[in-house]
Amino acid sequence: MTAIGPQLSAVFDGFSKNAPEVVKNPINSSRASLSDFDASGIIKVGEKMPDFKLQNAVGKEVDSASLRAKGPMVLTFYRGEWCPFCNIAMSGFQKYASEFKAMGVTLVALTPELPNGTLTMTEKHQLDFAVLTDAHNEYARKLGIVWKMPENLRPIFEKFGHDLPKRNGDDSFEVPLPATLLVDKDGIVRNVYAEPDYVKRVEPQTVLEWIDQL
Repeated sequence: MTAIGPQLSAVFDGFSKNAPEVVKNPINSSRASLSDFDASGIIKVGEKMPDFKLQNAVGKEVDSASLRAKGPMVLTFYRGEWCPFCNIAMSGFQKYASEFKAMGVTLVALTPELPNGTLTMTEKHQLDFAVLTDAHNEYARKLGIVWKMPENLRPIFEKFGHDLPKRNGDDSFEVPLPATLLVDKDGIVRNVYAEPDYVKRVEPQTVLEWIDQL
C-alpha cells in the first residue's frame, strides 16, 4: 500500500507554493518553533501508560482497561479534522485497519475535538477503529504531548473557518503532538513516535513492524 510520507510532503509543498505570505509566514514560524518543544516530559518506552475513560464518536464511554483486556493497543493522536496532515494519517491507518485487527491489536485515535467532530472524521474517512475525545487534552497532557499554538495563528484559523473553541469546547488553543504509541496488554509502553513537527507522521507499516516485535 502507498506510504503516507509522500502525501504529507505533497500537501506541504502545495501550501508552500500557493499560500499567501500573510498566511504562510506565521504558520512556518510557528512550525519552526516546535523545535523548541520540551520533549523531556513525553512518556517513554517501558513506562506504564495512564488509564483513561473517554467518549467515542457517539458519546459512549470507552475505558483503556477494557481495551487492554483484548490485547495490545495502538494509540494515535491527531490535532483535528481541520488538519490536512491528520486526515492523511488517519486515512493511512484505515488502509491497514484489517491488519491491526488480524494481529489482535486495538487501534484507537484520540483528539481534543468533541464527539460531533470525531463523528465527522469517522464518517468522512470511513474509519473502522474508535476515535475518542480527549477533552481539553487532559489525557495528552499526562503523556507530555500538548502544544499551545501561538496566538498569531488565531486570525488565520478564523480566516479558514476553523473554530477551535467550538470544535474542542474550550479556548485553550492547544493541540496534541501527533504521537503514536504501542502499548502491550499489561499497559506498558513498548514503542513511541512523538515528532513535534506535525507535517511528519509515523508510517502505519512501521507500527505493524513494532507489533511484530512484541
